[in-house]
Amino acid sequence: MTTVLLADDQPMQRFGFRMLLESQDDMTVVGEAANGTEAVHLVARHHPDVVLMDIRMPGLDGIEATRRIIASGARTRILIVTTFDLDEYAYDGLRAGASGFLVKDALPEELLAGIRAVAAGDAVVAPTLTRRLLDAYVHHLPVVPGARPISDPRITALTEREREILTVIGQGWSNTEIAARLHLAESTVKTHVTRILAKTGARDRVQAVILAYDTRLVTPM
Repeated sequence: MTTVLLADDQPMQRFGFRMLLESQDDMTVVGEAANGTEAVHLVARHHPDVVLMDIRMPGLDGIEATRRIIASGARTRILIVTTFDLDEYAYDGLRAGASGFLVKDALPEELLAGIRAVAAGDAVVAPTLTRRLLDAYVHHLPVVPGARPISDPRITALTEREREILTVIGQGWSNTEIAARLHLAESTVKTHVTRILAKTGARDRVQAVILAYDTRLVTPM
């Protein structure tokens, strides 16, 4: 059973999410928060698997709430749900440690798939959504012509193949695409991804994407 906390300042939005989630046999809502402060307290109390986190809330916003939840060492994963797919603050939430990014007008099956993926630690909702997330993040990065990768111990610890796979993860490739284009078995790709996350300390694939950009393995076009 995947436990979910809803953090949104709109009661009707929380009601809609609750109705959808509790129609599923494998999900239950353990609490609702109307702002970031409540979300932080309820995570500490209930230890949910996933928080559906709105960004724009009164008082403590979703970005700072995400940062505090991650800093607390909680195993809870954050799925940002916002009104706009290129919300100016969305990428800050990802840098704060969120594991995914969805828009509120996503189809119900997309939201449910996103929660299940994040709860499993995969954070790959779907290739199209991963790329939308990537676009939201890259949109705010400066273009540095001819920039070389930054020396970072998290990167230097990788093998040549792992570095190659981290690069294409940063470009938004799914495991299936990596397997096909690099002529590898998909199970082998999954093993490489697991090792990359372990060596770099990335919580999940989304954070690996951010690492790839921060260290300039991948640069904005």
